[in-house]
Amino acid sequence: MTTLSQNDRYIDPVCHMKVDKKSTVPPFDFEGDTYYFCAEGCRQAFMAAPGKYLGVKPAKKKGVWGRYLNRLNKATGGKPPSCCH
Repeated sequence: MTTLSQNDRYIDPVCHMKVDKKSTVPPFDFEGDTYYFCAEGCRQAFMAAPGKYLGVKPAKKKGVWGRYLNRLNKATGGKPPSCCH
C-alpha cells in the first residue's frame, strides 16, 4: 500500500502532510509497501516504530487474568509493582 493520494502526491504517514513525488527525502519500503515523507525527521520516526504510525496495536489478553494484567498495566503505567518498605 503506497500512500498515493491525488496528482502524484503522497501522504506522510507520520504527520499526514501531502508529499510531492519528487521530494528530496528518500522513500522507505516496509513490508512490501513504499512510504514517502515530507522531512527526514518524519522518515526517521517512522523507521524507528512503523507500527505506531500504521495503527498496529498489540493483541489484548483474554480471560480474567488478561483483563487483570491490562488493568494493572494501565494503573501502573506499565511499571512493575515495587515494595513499600
